[in-house]
Amino acid sequence: MPTLYYAVGACSLAPHVVLEWIGKPYEAVKVNFGSKELLAVNPAGAVPTLREDDGWLLTQAGAILDYLAQKHPEAGLAGGDDLRAKAETHRWSAFFTSDAHAAFWPVFLPSRYTTDQSEQSRRAVVNAGHKLIERQFAILNRHLEGREYILDGGRSVIDAYSFPIIRWAIKLVPGGLSEYPNVQALHDRLAADPAVQRVLARETGG
Repeated sequence: MPTLYYAVGACSLAPHVVLEWIGKPYEAVKVNFGSKELLAVNPAGAVPTLREDDGWLLTQAGAILDYLAQKHPEAGLAGGDDLRAKAETHRWSAFFTSDAHAAFWPVFLPSRYTTDQSEQSRRAVVNAGHKLIERQFAILNRHLEGREYILDGGRSVIDAYSFPIIRWAIKLVPGGLSEYPNVQALHDRLAADPAVQRVLARETGG
């Protein structure tokens, strides 16, 4: 059975949720960033990392989510089978990887983005990060108008991808999701899912 290496609070929550939605046996291993255990399977020391029974390893959240959707078509998590549906799935996967996720890096690690390590400079970087996040969440909020899920094909791996990123915004962005009611509705819909609740309980030990 596949093994998912994850860290609490990371985007590895997304494939963890998808594995639970699929409903097939898997193992979830909690690791720390940069730990010897994680470095043994991923030299980048990052999560998520997926290992198959034959030892094959896959990294990067978007790639893992796409792989799981294609490996388990019976779960109906790919977002649709026609050419344009597949393109939309890749579009939104790229959005969460390159736009939404990346917008948080100035907030997570402001020291990477300035040579001036004063508190004033670091705060300016964080504030710039907040602006980037707000821009991406405005795009997502508009897209979700009148929608239950992100893709036309119903609940998919893309909704799972959005979930940890939305949770970051709730914690880190001033005002949380108050300006993004459609994003809030998606979060609440996913948070109420029993499979998601099981994963959250497992990750937090609750």
